[in-house]
Parts: sequence; C-alpha cells; structure tokens
Amino acid sequence: MANVYDRWHLSRPKQGAEPCAEHSSKTRVLVPSSDHGKGKRWQVRWYDAAGKQQKENFAKRSQADTRAATIEADLARGVYVDPAAGKESFRAVAERWRSSAVHRSGTASRVERALRIHIYPTFGDRPIVSIRPSEVQAWVKDRSQVLAPSTLRITFAYLVTVMHTAVRDRTIAVNPCAGIKLPEVRRPEIVPLHREAVRALIEAAPPRYRAMILLAVASGLRQGEVFGLEVDCIDFLRREVTVRQQLIVPDKDTDAAEDETPEPYLGEPKTHESYRTVPLVGLAVDALAAHLQQYPATAVDIEDRTDPRKPRRRKAHLLFTTDRSDVIKRASWSHVWARMEERANEALGKAYAEAYAAWVQRGRPEGQEPAPVRVPDGASMHDLRHFYASALIKNRESVKTVQRRLGHSKPSITLDIYTHLWPDDEDTTRAAVEAVLGDVPALCPRAEIISG
Repeated sequence: MANVYDRWHLSRPKQGAEPCAEHSSKTRVLVPSSDHGKGKRWQVRWYDAAGKQQKENFAKRSQADTRAATIEADLARGVYVDPAAGKESFRAVAERWRSSAVHRSGTASRVERALRIHIYPTFGDRPIVSIRPSEVQAWVKDRSQVLAPSTLRITFAYLVTVMHTAVRDRTIAVNPCAGIKLPEVRRPEIVPLHREAVRALIEAAPPRYRAMILLAVASGLRQGEVFGLEVDCIDFLRREVTVRQQLIVPDKDTDAAEDETPEPYLGEPKTHESYRTVPLVGLAVDALAAHLQQYPATAVDIEDRTDPRKPRRRKAHLLFTTDRSDVIKRASWSHVWARMEERANEALGKAYAEAYAAWVQRGRPEGQEPAPVRVPDGASMHDLRHFYASALIKNRESVKTVQRRLGHSKPSITLDIYTHLWPDDEDTTRAAVEAVLGDVPALCPRAEIISG
C-alpha cells in the first residue's frame, strides 16, 4: 500500500508543541518538522514487490495522491516498475541480455558487432528509462544513411529485444521502440545466372576447385556448407550429399591483436531445416570421385562445435581444401572467385564475338542475333545457389520441395526470394481447372455461351 506523508509537519507532534505559523489544517494542528521548508513537501512511501521501502517526493498533494494511487494499482496488477531500476544504463541491460541469450556462435558475433558499432554510441551510456520514442526514431533515420534497409531491420530488432527485456524485468514500463517506422525493404528480384555463365565459371575454376563449383551448382548448398563438407557426407552409391555442419569463420574481435585472426571451426548449419540430404546428378558425383582421386582428402585439425555443449578438436577429412591442405577461408576464396569471374567473362566475350561474326556472315537473319552473356559484377557462390533454385522452379518443383532442398526454415522465405520465378501461365491455369472438372457436363451448349 502507498501512503502520502507531509514532510514539513510532524505526523505525531508532542502535546503542547508550537503550531506552524505558515500552514494550517482543518483536521489537525500542524507542527513544523526539522525538514520544514526544505525540498518538496509531500512524500509517497510504499513497499515494492521485493519488500523494500521506496520513497518519492512531490511539490503538490494532488500529485502525491495520484502517484500513490498509480503505485497501488500497479502493485495489485503485478506491473509495478521500480523508478530506480530505470536509471541503469542501456549498455548494462543489453550486456545482461546478450550474455544470457541463446545464440548460435555466428549470430552471437553479429549481435555484439551491431550493438558495439550501431547502438551503443547513441544509447549505451544513457539511463534506459530516459530513452524516448522520438530519439529511437531519430536513431533509425541516422542509421538508415549507413545501413541497408534489411540490415537496419535486423539491428533494430536487437534494440527492440533489449527494450523488451527491460520491460519484462520491470526496469521500464513501456518499450520506446513501439510504433517506430522503418524504411521499406525492397528486395530486388533475383536474376539467376545464365546457363552459359555458369558453364563458364565451372570451366574457369582452378582444377582443384572445379568439382566444388559443379557441386554448388548441382546441390544449392551454401558456401559454408560446401567448405565444411567431409568425405563421408557424400554417398556415391545413392548419389546424395548430406549437410550436417558448415565451416564458420568468426568476425575478428576488436580486442584481439592486429596479427591475430579468428580460427575457423565446424559449426551447426544455419537453421534446423538446414540439416538435409540433397540428391545429386551423376555428373556431379562423377566429378567428386575424380576430384578425390586427384586431390585425396587429408585430415585437417580443426575445432568441432557442431554440439555446442561438447566442443572438441578433431581431425576432419574435408572434401575441399587449399593446396596447403588447409580450410578454405572467405578472404582467400574471394580472390580465387575474382580470378574465376574474370576468366569466365573473357571466355564469354570471346564466344559472343565469334557468334556475332558468324551471324553477320549468315546475312544477319532476323531474330537470330546472339545476345552477350556475362557473369555480373558482384556475383558470388550464392548466385550458384540461386541458379540451382531457379532450375528446380523451372522444372515445376513445389515450394515445399525447393524449401527442403535449400534448407530454408520456412516456405515463406522461399516464396519471398523466388516467387517471381514460378511460372504464371494462363494455359497452365486452364489445364489445371480442366483436369479437375474432367467430364462434368456443360450446363448449356458452347454455341449458346458464345452467342450470349
């Protein structure tokens, strides 16, 4: 229960004490206390949910009465928030959430980086209760100048989660992120690589990595999943590849020494649905068999964190390694890919020039002019994954099948990315309806329908 006390006057004055010369009351004689005239007159006192006495002072009796009524109601409903708790810094609350949240290792590093670079500089040292919605909206506008809309949404989600944690812990009463408007995310339509561009990339790959590129095209595996494959992940008889792990290269810690680089490790796949088995075409299986004959798998000493509860070091027989029998790291691979892309475009340019010359020699027949094909700037191994998905969609595979093959957590993700690739043909619609109706008799002759 919350009660209101008059700080300036004694609640139990001694009999015969001299009355206050400045204030009076119709119900009792006011006797000045030692605090008379000092600070705010009215004080609300109450015991919080933990049994600790709290106090808050107000200049006017009406303000104190309102506050006392609010506190009593909040205590009764179990939504009371300790005013002192809100003085805790945003950074302290965020770090408490970050250290207790269950994150995959890759996600944990992204959360730490987003907080450190984008959120703490603005809100880190502020009392969390002092952060207002207008300030959050201003932060969104500022960050939208340096972050892509999709990345900003992820970063904002971390901010929301920290604030939600504070509300749940009754550190603050309301989440200041509620109602904040974010920039619209306009996902560009995926344009799959041209078949000839894919062929050129395979041919341009160094011999050591040619089977790897072919496997990526034939399976749609993510780059980390390909780099983390072990020999026993390939079933040559069943012509299947099983994804049970991925190679993860952590982001560099800012506190680490300049010459200290993060050590790659084997970790869990991206999502639960990423544990999967993907069928392979014979061409890919044959290429992998030839690859192992030419480049036998060697044991790589690496940390295995596929079971987060029991990390261990072991010898992994990785299917693809560098010429030094080491894991393939993103930084070094980007240089290999850049050279591949350059050689592929050179070959594609030469092929186009020859095809164009032949077309001119044939008298420039209409409708047969060759179109230039190239690997677009900014392409990566992920584009091979898009090509694989487009091949499945082109051959009428269902959304559910494409989702399972790609290891997406939900079919909606597959649709968000590739919905524009699914055929939308009127003839297909007519055929589908006719197949359902079958031999249902017409209600009227066709001639009447046309004439009517």
